[in-house]
Amino acid sequence: MTDDPHAGQPVLQRGARPAEARLAIILVHGRGGAAAEMIDLSGQFFDPAVAYLAPQAAGHTWYPYSFLSPLEQNEPALGSALNVITTLLASLEEQGVGAERAVLLGFSQGACLSLEYAARHPRRYAGIAALSGGLIGAAIDPRTYAGSLVGTPVLLGCSDRDAHVPLARVQESARVLEQLGARVDERIYPGMGHTINDDELRAVRRMMRGDGAVD
Repeated sequence: MTDDPHAGQPVLQRGARPAEARLAIILVHGRGGAAAEMIDLSGQFFDPAVAYLAPQAAGHTWYPYSFLSPLEQNEPALGSALNVITTLLASLEEQGVGAERAVLLGFSQGACLSLEYAARHPRRYAGIAALSGGLIGAAIDPRTYAGSLVGTPVLLGCSDRDAHVPLARVQESARVLEQLGARVDERIYPGMGHTINDDELRAVRRMMRGDGAVD
């Protein structure tokens, strides 16, 4: 594996040009998924005034092991994946779309990646939507995260019996993000499984309107 496996991978786009968009959404796919699937998902909350950007992971996987593995086991892929988001946000900034007008939305492995990025790079975002995911690592030490998310609305949606994402990790992630100053909406769905539901999609649409994820 190279030191930066995800460098140079394609980024699919839909909707408005970033320079003309009122909002940008970075859509991060899960393990074994694809950018095209996330672009398809965006049809559930499509707005022609919004720029949708979906990066593709090399080999369809952002990092090789479970998100509950020690961080070092998932390097250098994890660092490379986080750098993809850094690069996209920097590109948006150059086109006039600051982080305060950018939403990070991910499913599964992409949800974990989006949350970890926001916790490591806290500032005001338009929103974070993590669908079936949690912060990354064998154990979470809140002391490793510093700064403020400045009231960023965060949606954490997950099943109570997700085969890949323990409920305890979702709850722990919510506490860490709240300590970082986020407005967290934790939605746990009985027996849902590892998927996305209509309630989560409605919350994403509210987030896009600027209502936040919180009712």
